[in-house]
Amino acid sequence: MGLEDKVALVTGGSRGIGRTVALKLAQEGCRVAVNYVDFDRNQEEAEEVVSLIKKAGGQALSVKGDVANFEEVESMMREVSEYFGRIDILVNNAGITRDNLLMRMKEEDWDAVININLKGTFHCCKSVVKLMMKQKYGKIVNVASVVGLMGNAGQTNYAASKAGIIGFTKSLAREVASRNINVNAVAPGFIATAMTENLPESSQEALLKQIPLQRLGKPEDVAELVVFLASDKAAYITGQTIAVDGGMVMN
Repeated sequence: MGLEDKVALVTGGSRGIGRTVALKLAQEGCRVAVNYVDFDRNQEEAEEVVSLIKKAGGQALSVKGDVANFEEVESMMREVSEYFGRIDILVNNAGITRDNLLMRMKEEDWDAVININLKGTFHCCKSVVKLMMKQKYGKIVNVASVVGLMGNAGQTNYAASKAGIIGFTKSLAREVASRNINVNAVAPGFIATAMTENLPESSQEALLKQIPLQRLGKPEDVAELVVFLASDKAAYITGQTIAVDGGMVMN
C-alpha cells in the first residue's frame, strides 16, 4: 500500500476496531502510535498492541491522552511527533456509547458521548492539521457510524455525534485539500466487537435481518478500508463517507 515508514496515530487503539486498525497499519509498514485513555485496562491493552507490533519487526509507541481534553491532545501530538519526527496519518477512532431513550437520557450521558466522539475528533484534527499543513501532506480518517446516516432508537446522543463527524469531515476536507491533506470518514455497521458481543441473541438476530450480507462485520473489514484511505492509492478521494455495513445503508 506504499505506507512504509509513514507515521500513524490511532486514537482508541487499544481495543476493538482501533486495535485492528493499528495492527493492520503496522503490517503495511507504518510506525504506529497507539492512543489510550486511563480507563480500566486500556493501558495494558495498548501496551499489548505495541508489543505485538514490535515482535513483528515494526515500530510502535503507546501514548496516553483523553481526546475530550484539548491540552492532553496537544501533549499527545507533541509526544508522537517528537518520537517519530512527524505524523502522516490520523485515525480518529476513540468513541463511547451511553444508550438510552431520549426521555430517560441523562445530560451527563449526552455530554460524555458528544465530548469524546465529536469534540474529540475536533480536538485531534485541530491539533494534527497544524503539523500536516507544514508537511504539505496528511491523511485523516474519521470513524463515524451507519447510525449517523440512518439513526437508531435509543442512540440520539451517539447518532448526533456520528452525524456531526460526517459533516465535520466534509467541511475539513474542503479547508485543507489545497495542502495535500485528505480527510475521509468510514461508517461501520454492526461489527463483532466487545460492544456487540454482549447483545442478547434475540437482538443479534433482529440485526442480521437488516443486513443484506446476513452477518456482522469483522474489525478487519473496517481496517482494510481505513488502510486504503490512509494510503496514496486513495489520493483522489476526500470528503467522503464510506459505509462498511454489509449493505444496511445503500446510497
